[in-house]
Amino acid sequence: MAAVRITLLVIGSITALVPWRRVPGWIPVLALGVAATAARIVPWKVAADSAHDLGPALAFLLLAVPLAVVLDETGFFAAVAGAFDSGRHLFLALWSIAAATTIVFNLDAAVVLLTPLYVRIATRRGLDVVHIAIVPALLASLASSVLPVSNLTNLIAAARLDLTSAGFLRHLALPSLAAIAIGGWLHSRAAPPTRPSTVPVEAVDRGPLRIGIPVVAWLLVGFTLGDRLGVPAWSVALVALVGLSVHRRTVPWRHLPIGAAGLATGLGLLAAGAAPHLPVDRILRIGGTGGVAATVGATAIAANAVNNLPALLVTLPALDLHPGRVWAVLAGVNLGPTLWVTGALSTLLWQATMRRLGHEVNAATYARHGARVGLPALAVAVVLLAVVG
Repeated sequence: MAAVRITLLVIGSITALVPWRRVPGWIPVLALGVAATAARIVPWKVAADSAHDLGPALAFLLLAVPLAVVLDETGFFAAVAGAFDSGRHLFLALWSIAAATTIVFNLDAAVVLLTPLYVRIATRRGLDVVHIAIVPALLASLASSVLPVSNLTNLIAAARLDLTSAGFLRHLALPSLAAIAIGGWLHSRAAPPTRPSTVPVEAVDRGPLRIGIPVVAWLLVGFTLGDRLGVPAWSVALVALVGLSVHRRTVPWRHLPIGAAGLATGLGLLAAGAAPHLPVDRILRIGGTGGVAATVGATAIAANAVNNLPALLVTLPALDLHPGRVWAVLAGVNLGPTLWVTGALSTLLWQATMRRLGHEVNAATYARHGARVGLPALAVAVVLLAVVG
C-alpha cells in the first residue's frame, strides 16, 4: 500500500504540472484524490484531517484573489506603480510593490495582478519585458513567508500547528527581508541595456489611492491582530471584499480561483496518504545548523520536484513531532520555487499569464533569472534561521 500511495502522489504532482488542452489540469488531480479516498487507499480519517488543515487556507485563497482583482479594478495598483513610472527608482518601486502585494494579499494575487501591469510598464519604458515581468514571480517566493496569509503553505502550517502572525514575524520576517533585499540587488544588477522610449508617460489618477490605502491598512491590522483575537484571516478578507464589492457594485464571481482550490484539495489528499511512508522524520531529527540546512535544502528540492504544496503537506505529520522545524520547512518550500518554474502554483500561473500576453518563457529562461536570486536567498535563509531559531 505504501508504494501505491507514493506512486499516486507522484502521478498527481506530474498531472498538475502537465498542460492539458481540453480539460483544466486541476480536474484530473482532484478526481484522483477523491478516487483514492473513496477506494480507501487514502484512509478516511487521514482525508478528514487533510480537509481540516486545508479548509481555512482555501477559504482565504477563494476570497483574497477576487479581493485583489476588485481593488485592481479601482486603479489602485496602476496608481501606485504609475507614481514611480517616470522616476529614477522605478525598479526599486516595482520590486517593493510586488513584495508588499505578496505579503498582504498572497503570492497568487501578486502574480495575477502585477504581471500584466509590469509587462505594460516594461514596454512603455523600453525595458526588457521578461526581466521586469518576472519580478512578481520572484517575489511570490521571496516575500511569501512574512505573514500566514502570504502563502497557502503558511496558512496550512499555521492551522496545523497553531502558528500566529507574531511567530511568523519573529522567525521568518528577517530571513524574508534579507532574501528580498539581496534578490532585488542581484536582479537589478543583471538588467539588460534599455532602449529609449518615445511614449509619453500617462498622467496617473490618484483617486484610487484614497480607496486602496484604507483597504490595505484594514488588511494589515486584521491579519496581524486577528489571530490574537481568534479572527480568521478569511473573515478579514471577506469584510474587505464585501465593502469593495458594494462600492464597485459588482460581485467578482468569475475571479474565484476554483482551479487552484481544486488542485490544492486533490494534492492534499494524495500527499496526506503518502506522508507516513516518506523519510521526512529522519531529516527533521537532524540537530543544529546542519539540520536547518538539511531541512531547507530537502524541502526546496522537493518543492521543485513535485511542487511546493505537496512538499509541505507530506511534512505535516512529522512536524507534529518536530514543531520547531516548521520555519525551516516553510523557508524551503516557499523560497525553493525561485529555482524552477514548476516549483509552485504561482510560478506556473505566471508562466501561463506571460504566454497569454504573448511572451513565451520556458523553464530554462525562468531558471536563469530565478537561480541568480534564489540560491543566495536560500543560503541567507539558512544562516538567519540558525540565528533567530
